Amino acid sequence: MKALILALIFLATPLLASADPFTVIAVDTRREQLELFLTDDTGAPFRRLDNLDAWLESQRRQLRFAMNAGMFEPDLSPVGLFVTQGRELKALNLANGRGNFFLKPNGVFFLTQAGPRIVRSTKYSAPADKVLLATQSGPLLLEDGSIHPAFNPASTSKYIRNGVGVRGDEAIFVISNGPVTFYEFAVYFKDQLHCTDALYFDGAVSSLFAPDLGRRDSTVDLGPMIGVVK
Repeated sequence: MKALILALIFLATPLLASADPFTVIAVDTRREQLELFLTDDTGAPFRRLDNLDAWLESQRRQLRFAMNAGMFEPDLSPVGLFVTQGRELKALNLANGRGNFFLKPNGVFFLTQAGPRIVRSTKYSAPADKVLLATQSGPLLLEDGSIHPAFNPASTSKYIRNGVGVRGDEAIFVISNGPVTFYEFAVYFKDQLHCTDALYFDGAVSSLFAPDLGRRDSTVDLGPMIGVVK
């Protein structure tokens, strides 16, 4: 777990101490146990990050970091693909629709033994038995280093936002500390974190559990959650 703690101190503390409006947590997927969560062993949705923390504690496991991990329906079920512990609980969603999830191209963040990846949804073809976890959301923030074509640098639509980028074997999780535009969020992944691929998770509900940073956000109900446990 030392690698995660170092990432929290090195990456997040300077950001919080400056004018930079983002908190960054880098997870080395070769060394840290990254997992997706949705329901407890009774099938009930966790809803809040502190409920997930309490449930893991009852299983004698410790949650070191977590955030919401993709868009969800009113019943808190995922809108798109959801794979946890190698089991697909929701199929890939290639439908058209309204809202951020359907702002194409959208994408999938997934983890295999080869490491983390982000691809546009129409290019996702990983063998089901090889995927450790996967969550679909949208829109893509970055694809091969290019910012989503629908993002407007002059936009005034600002929200708290969170998402994930990939940098080698690292999954780079980011949440804004204040309202930002899609374009500002994407530029941060590209220019400051040097990610070539990044995926938007959500907006107004964005939440972070990171006790080492004094963050235990738990004010709104959530669907999919992602975290590092030991």
